[in-house]
Amino acid sequence: MEQPVTMPDNTAPPAPSRAKRRLRRGLAAASLLTAGALALSACGGDASAGGNDGKGQAGADAAAAKDASEAKITVTSKNGATDASINDTGVKVSGGKLTDVKLVQADNGAAVKGAISADGSSWKPSAQLERGTKYKLVANAKDGKNRPATENVTFTTVSSKNSFIGSYTPDGGKTVGVGMPVSFTFDKVISNKKDVQSHITVTSSSGQKVVGHWFGSQRLDFRPEQYWKAGSKVTLKIDLDGVKGGQGITGVQSKTVSFTVGRSQVSTVDMNTQTMTVVRDGKTVKSIPISGGSAKNPTYNGQMVISEKFTQTRMDGSTVGFGGEYDIKDVPHAMRLSSSGTFIHGNYWGSPSIFGRAGTSHGCVGLQDNRGGGGDTPGKWFFENSLIGDVVVVKNSPDKTVKPDNGLNGWNMSWSEWQAGSAA
Repeated sequence: MEQPVTMPDNTAPPAPSRAKRRLRRGLAAASLLTAGALALSACGGDASAGGNDGKGQAGADAAAAKDASEAKITVTSKNGATDASINDTGVKVSGGKLTDVKLVQADNGAAVKGAISADGSSWKPSAQLERGTKYKLVANAKDGKNRPATENVTFTTVSSKNSFIGSYTPDGGKTVGVGMPVSFTFDKVISNKKDVQSHITVTSSSGQKVVGHWFGSQRLDFRPEQYWKAGSKVTLKIDLDGVKGGQGITGVQSKTVSFTVGRSQVSTVDMNTQTMTVVRDGKTVKSIPISGGSAKNPTYNGQMVISEKFTQTRMDGSTVGFGGEYDIKDVPHAMRLSSSGTFIHGNYWGSPSIFGRAGTSHGCVGLQDNRGGGGDTPGKWFFENSLIGDVVVVKNSPDKTVKPDNGLNGWNMSWSEWQAGSAA
């Protein structure tokens, strides 16, 4: 028997035979092929796995893309936006027509009504969206081959904290007097006055130049050099959506309104004669006895614009610094001339002898009237024949001239001063 050969510990074993090496290489190749097949399956198959046409998945994807709808849907509010406009949210489609659009508040599912245009190319909500609210929108469309397309968008509108709004007067569709300015009061302090003012334009069919003037940082009024021309149409365009008003605040308004200037009526109160002369379109139509402010509480001088009308209202002296001196709960035919409490109104409690003779009020202009406002009285006539925006001029009073920002009374400022207050 052949004896085994003992090999030193550090001696390499003999090389395997050629046949054994071929067998091992074959097994290794088979293992690699198997692993590769598994790996390809995990990613969607090999080149022949997509079907019998030999194109595979890549070919299938390409075919699907080629057959995709030509309808392209665009939503103005971007997906994920946190400062979306409350005005401009809408949907448009090219290469097809919208079939339905659904917009809901994300927190409660409340639906927002809207309408698709007649040609199917766009959709808009029927009302302004709420500030600081999260919305979800789903839009569906089809192209000419009836292939569908869908767009899903979730966005949040700009918050009240991070936006500003301007309350303005007069509103659209109104007919006003020749002295009516366009007046904005903003709910936030505006530091970027130039940009804000430049995005508000006021034009008149009369061709009069209109200039804005800032009273502080939250009020902006517009007027021409002289009163508006009677019968003209004034258009106010507000384009503040997205405009930066200051650090961290953005405008949200986008609107165009128009109002009409009626006949010209300017009434002049002469405190020396305690008489008011009403001039309409250049002609005197009435002379009315009045009772103005007393010597202790005189009426402001100056041009004052009627800013509010009340068929009946309460006048409480404590609200304007007169303590408990008076509290009349049913003052008839009252029209506001200043924000500090100056009115021209009916007076039923004074003796008829005071009208045209003596100033007895706390600064208001009183006209003879009846309690309840009934009957044919000077107070009722003037009320019924006056418009918001008509001018009442007071002269020869021992008091000072009313301040331009006390009410809508910017006419008491020279044109050069007015223009100097413009930021645009």
